[in-house]
Amino acid sequence: MKFFIRIPLYTTAEQFARLEALQVAFAQVCNALAPEVQRTRIWNRVVLHHMHYRTLREKFPALGSQMVCNAIYAVSRTSRMIFQATASPFFLQKLGNKPLPLLQFASNCPVYFDRHTLSIKGSKLSLFTLDGRMHFELTLTEAQFLVFKISKLREISLTRKSNLSYELTFVLESEKSLNEQEAQTVMDVSYLEADKPLPTALVPESIIPAYVSVEVAS
Repeated sequence: MKFFIRIPLYTTAEQFARLEALQVAFAQVCNALAPEVQRTRIWNRVVLHHMHYRTLREKFPALGSQMVCNAIYAVSRTSRMIFQATASPFFLQKLGNKPLPLLQFASNCPVYFDRHTLSIKGSKLSLFTLDGRMHFELTLTEAQFLVFKISKLREISLTRKSNLSYELTFVLESEKSLNEQEAQTVMDVSYLEADKPLPTALVPESIIPAYVSVEVAS
């Protein structure tokens, strides 16, 4: 069973500016890597890492080693959505021998985190920014705490909302057998989250996310 838990971040103006700067820098790394995907027709995350990590790390030292890895993951993830989804107009088999289009990431693209760049201890959230860690107080329901306890964390992303606030989305997956009380609690989470649509950027069925523009090669 897969769960999506969204946590709004209530920021001050200074905190918002720091998250926005991180998002812009993250997009810059993605846009530095995207032409290599176009040129080589390679978007496997592991291969991209071996081919380009060192160069990206040297070019963008402020972002840090792990966030560079996360930007590589973001480019790989988005490329899979656009070039491997059969419904996509840029599905690889439809393109044939034509050059791949160039993907351009907007400055509001999702920022992906992992256990090295984001941590939760009790009710305290700590996440990486360009000028040090940022800390938030979390308010999670009992049901949400249970999901974190019984599930494996698959993905963490930061998205900017239309009302100029930020939100973290945690994607978790569990195959654990639950007792009746746990099952009901987990269903409560699913119900509570059901009326809050995922950001378009995180929905695989979106094919071409709103944060990406596709430049077709002439």
